[in-house]
Amino acid sequence: MKSETELIDEALNGDTASYGQLVERFHSRLFAAMLHVVNHHEEAEDVVQETFVQAYVKLHTFRGNSQFYTWLYRIAFNNALSKRRRYRAEISIDRNRELTGSDPHDDGESPEEPLLRDERVAMVRYALERLTPEHREILVLREMEELSYEEIAQILSLNIGTVRSRLSRAREQLKLQLEQLLSEGA
Repeated sequence: MKSETELIDEALNGDTASYGQLVERFHSRLFAAMLHVVNHHEEAEDVVQETFVQAYVKLHTFRGNSQFYTWLYRIAFNNALSKRRRYRAEISIDRNRELTGSDPHDDGESPEEPLLRDERVAMVRYALERLTPEHREILVLREMEELSYEEIAQILSLNIGTVRSRLSRAREQLKLQLEQLLSEGA
């Protein structure tokens, strides 16, 4: 298996098959990350596809100061933000279920369990939607992508102390949003 650097060099020299291998290597991970950001399967796929096209065109600007995935993620996140600004959609539990395809299923739980779990997931996603882009981004990177503080600092071009404080504020804001949603539902 060729290294990421070898594939990038070959792609820069016109070998589209090498770039295809990079796409295969990072597609699933990038798609999963963008699905957390946009909460819509087709929109996440569009963002990822746009990202790989944009990355191919701009591949010559990749300096190798970070991992290729870090560079890709940054492009994808910016694409997702742009897309979200253009298509701000109202999220409901039913619409979320329709978009994600996660319907309740019987796995030995009571009939209420999957519904409650889906409702909690939808509530967390909705609360994430209400956060500022910088708070949502840092929570996705840490909690869903499970990146280290160092990796987040590199992706966001921040120092680690800023990452820690922003993450703390983001968690507090998410908690407040969830408390507000729960009080509205009561």
